[in-house]
Amino acid sequence: MSDLPEFYFRIRENGAAVFRVSTENRQRRIEMDEIAVVNIRNGNVKPHGDHVLTAEEKAVIAEWMRERRAVLADRDIDDIHRAVDYLNLTTHWAQSRASDADLEDVTDRLLLAMHDLRSVLVRKKADRIIAGSKRPDQPAR
Repeated sequence: MSDLPEFYFRIRENGAAVFRVSTENRQRRIEMDEIAVVNIRNGNVKPHGDHVLTAEEKAVIAEWMRERRAVLADRDIDDIHRAVDYLNLTTHWAQSRASDADLEDVTDRLLLAMHDLRSVLVRKKADRIIAGSKRPDQPAR
């Protein structure tokens, strides 16, 4: 049991509940004492009850938050790459297998979603081009 981590993070939608893991009791049972709640979006760390976080606990929580943000960022970009794949698969489906009823069911929603996405992508690309042309260290295109 000595290979258990000292802290356990129970993932929640916006962060985690943080527990200190202990087996230091007569029965050698695993005990998990909640010490804090973490909000990954705004960075808030709230001690649980009247627990006062130690410097070590704060450091462990800060490291977990850094790692968790990196995991979530990786997932975000992976989701976007999957969306591109889904768009391609959807195109193939619409062209080769979709019935008229299937197309009637999804066409308007797909067109609106794609129009919305295209508008945002075009605007963001234009913003990047304009910002890039304003930098003196960038060669003109």
